[in-house]
Amino acid sequence: DGTVDYDHPLVPAEDDLPLDPSTDMPAGYTADQRDRPGGFTGDADVMDTWATSSLTPQIAGGWEDDTDLFGRVFPMDLRPQAHEIIRTWLFSTVVRSHFEHNCLPWANAAISGWVLDPERKKMSKSKGNVITPLGLLEQYGADAVRYWAASGRPGVDTAFDEGQMRVGRRLAIKLLNASRFVLTLAGDTAPEGGGPNGPVELTALDRAMLGRLANLVEEATTAFSGYDYARALERTEGLFWEFCDDYLELVKSRAYGSQGEEAAASAHHALTLALSTLLRLFAPFLPFVTEEVWSWWQEGSVHRAPWPRAAEVREAAGDADPLVLEAAAAVLGEVRKSKTAARASMRAEVDRAVVVDAAPRLAALAQAAADVREAGRIAALDVRPGDALSVTVELAAGN
Repeated sequence: DGTVDYDHPLVPAEDDLPLDPSTDMPAGYTADQRDRPGGFTGDADVMDTWATSSLTPQIAGGWEDDTDLFGRVFPMDLRPQAHEIIRTWLFSTVVRSHFEHNCLPWANAAISGWVLDPERKKMSKSKGNVITPLGLLEQYGADAVRYWAASGRPGVDTAFDEGQMRVGRRLAIKLLNASRFVLTLAGDTAPEGGGPNGPVELTALDRAMLGRLANLVEEATTAFSGYDYARALERTEGLFWEFCDDYLELVKSRAYGSQGEEAAASAHHALTLALSTLLRLFAPFLPFVTEEVWSWWQEGSVHRAPWPRAAEVREAAGDADPLVLEAAAAVLGEVRKSKTAARASMRAEVDRAVVVDAAPRLAALAQAAADVREAGRIAALDVRPGDALSVTVELAAGN
């Protein structure tokens, strides 16, 4: 009589799927019977667009198509997604997995923020404010764009920022150049290699640097374990710049042999162990430049190399005193400031530098005094106890 019989739906055979109820006919009916008494009507409900999206873990895992693969990957470990579709995509996926498999679809969900345009509005195709990345990749390089993206913390909206990409490009270039310099200083020394007369006995400065590096490995590993990749990048980048600005300058002359073979061997061992560790810490963020540098002196790919272990670096560091590097870098920094203030070259000779500082820091400085004198081109380094650090520099005549 033309009344829709909702209690007896006409269900198609699975082989006939997919079909569109608004245009397709059920078996045994013709088109002219649509919406007629004694005929049929198409289901008017609009299909939920999350019907298949809610099955993404099953589809990706080959559910019902590859039982071996599905058994190995489902439930999955991580779902990355943005925050605005928690109630739709995340919720729908959990519900479907609960009813189909009686389990959660994955163990962790990483919630990202949006990418915002320069006016801090969400980038979207509908608004027409999306920036195609190809030009950015060509201008700054893939590592630089990846650096910008990885700087956005989980759950936080990230503004589009070419300035941050420029920083990433400078970092990639610095890593390239610093690595070349380290390998020039250390030659073909392997990170686990010995010195000319057997196992290397590291200097206090080298142990202090490696102690800092071991702490970084622990921090970065903990951050990655908690999916806080942005913190891992931040901490690695911070120590890398200190490594370049302070440690490389302090150790350079010794690495060239100014203090003898054993002292040079200590520098070489510390430099190559640090480079190997830093490259692996940077590899998730700067995959191309780290792979390039790794190929210069290591077999295989940095991306298949073991993640650095803090215990191994700490074993090399031994009884490291962090004050040694801290005090040495602070004094060298003050000497540089004095040269800059005098408009003198960083290579300008210093007749005498008088360092006033607390006794524990002066004791630590004494263990790296030779490196400080060479790095600052200081003829005489006088130390005097005091309450706080101050450095008086007397430049040589003619500087």
